[in-house]
Amino acid sequence: MFGPKPLRPLSHYILPGLFVAALFVFQATRRPTQSNQYELKGSIMGTYWSAKIIATSIPPALPEELVAELDVINQKMSTYISDSEISQFNQFRKTSPFPLSADTLTVIQNAQHISKHSQGAFDISIRPLVNLWGFGSNSSDTTPEEEDIALALHKIGYEKLVLSETHLQKKEPDLEIDLSAIAKGYGVDHIAQNLTHKGYDNFMFEIGGEIKAKGKNLQNVPWRIGIDMPDAERGSIIERIELSNVSIATSGDYRNYYEQNGQRISHTIDARNGRPITHNLASVSVIHESAMLADGWATALNVLGPKQALQIAKEQQLAFMMVLRKPNSDFQIRYSDAFHQYRIDGKVEE
Repeated sequence: MFGPKPLRPLSHYILPGLFVAALFVFQATRRPTQSNQYELKGSIMGTYWSAKIIATSIPPALPEELVAELDVINQKMSTYISDSEISQFNQFRKTSPFPLSADTLTVIQNAQHISKHSQGAFDISIRPLVNLWGFGSNSSDTTPEEEDIALALHKIGYEKLVLSETHLQKKEPDLEIDLSAIAKGYGVDHIAQNLTHKGYDNFMFEIGGEIKAKGKNLQNVPWRIGIDMPDAERGSIIERIELSNVSIATSGDYRNYYEQNGQRISHTIDARNGRPITHNLASVSVIHESAMLADGWATALNVLGPKQALQIAKEQQLAFMMVLRKPNSDFQIRYSDAFHQYRIDGKVEE
């Protein structure tokens, strides 16, 4: 099994289709020097990607090249494409080894690493529960019956997956996986590596809120990013950070949920008990060299809740920021020591 490899604005939400881009906008922000900021954007099915590249010029074909790269990843890892690799694996009702691409296996290997070290809080086999609670392909706001939850729990478990260098095997024939909580981060890493290989040293790339920043912005300072205030309109910022050569992801319960009998039903589900999270941890942001690992760890910590998340994040030496709901509708912010170096405004009063 691989160890961690070399993190959402940061509002992280699972959206259909991962990140096939159907359109792009190409814009250059010029200044009277040799460098310009080129902005590329694309969107489809509710999510988006964007790039800001500092360069003297970029080739006209670059947006199409990035879209093509994202299409390839999407065709491998999207559960919303019926013939994707992951969909074919999910439809495979046998316990014999199933061949998968190196890219998909890399994502699964890293997901399994997070599962092991988060005590099962992160689990890509959670797909039956996601569907049962109405956050999958068949949306619903009806609370499932206890027997249905028990049946779904029988079908899941990251320990029921067996990896080899070329294949994935399930011990439970009905087990299905969902990479939504980690694949977008992998896509960010992949495109960032692609841009680096093309010779770009200063850029910021994002897919659906997962961000990697390299080098500096047009003002020759680290890239500045705002972390959303939970439960607020987009654009309301609770923290500002500077990033260079690292990634950030945020997982929260405030973008994708429904309410039932006055209770918030979050899309973030704890695979250990089969139910949406109910604790007071509103969001978690993780900064890491790898967008994929930041993405996965932000979700894992969000599932764990404040007490367990603090313990495990420290064990894993993660740079994290946690936003907790207080009874008076206010928020409390907790940081790891490693997170402070990225903050612009200094300590926020709690």
